[in-house]
Amino acid sequence: MSKYRELKINPPKIEVEKDSPREVHFNIVSCMCDNKHKITFRKKDDGQYSVGANGHALSNFQMEGDYVTDMVWAAEDGDWATVVDVINTGTSVVESVRYR
Repeated sequence: MSKYRELKINPPKIEVEKDSPREVHFNIVSCMCDNKHKITFRKKDDGQYSVGANGHALSNFQMEGDYVTDMVWAAEDGDWATVVDVINTGTSVVESVRYR
């Protein structure tokens, strides 16, 4: 069974236990050959988060809805579970998280 399928069937409990972290890195696994990527949130000087995929377009992950706005607003509210849910609507699933 692929890692992607394992994570889709039994997703890990992902928690960010720090209030307002400077950076949050979601390690994700793609449905295509279990390729691994990262989606990163960085806090800007004005306190808002920016989101990027380390050189990849976020549209490559085919998340549903207005995913950029939904993820950024959820991140700014500290609602990281919603961020994970949004990421998991696409062609990749969250495997783990790191933050500081």
